[in-house]
Amino acid sequence: MQIKDMLKSKRAPITIHEDQTMENAMKLLIDNKIGALIMVDDDDNPIGIITERDIFHLAFRFRGDMMDIMVKDHMVSNLVVSTPEDDIEHIAEVMIQKRIRHVPVVDDSKKLIGILSIRDVVKAKLVHPVLDKK
Repeated sequence: MQIKDMLKSKRAPITIHEDQTMENAMKLLIDNKIGALIMVDDDDNPIGIITERDIFHLAFRFRGDMMDIMVKDHMVSNLVVSTPEDDIEHIAEVMIQKRIRHVPVVDDSKKLIGILSIRDVVKAKLVHPVLDKK
């Protein structure tokens, strides 16, 4: 199964611009009931990711008001990305090797077109168990 097949049933990714605050990020995560936000530049190109786990760690380190902290200062910027043509088995292996739970999906022009979570990968394997057979 290719990533493009999985994207058909997913909504558009929720993004945040690099000049937003942690308060804005937390509100987007909570309001949309999601675990990660892709950070985009002014051209909507993905430049980073911030997850609820990142925010939790940040809250512990700062132990105070962190609402005005800029998201760009705490995003993970070495993004691992996927393309629609990538195979789900390959992405599953990458996620396990890199210990990541979210992978942005970009098109040929590097524009963000979706995001995959580890939950999406597990769901695809449960719905399509033939993926385990090569």
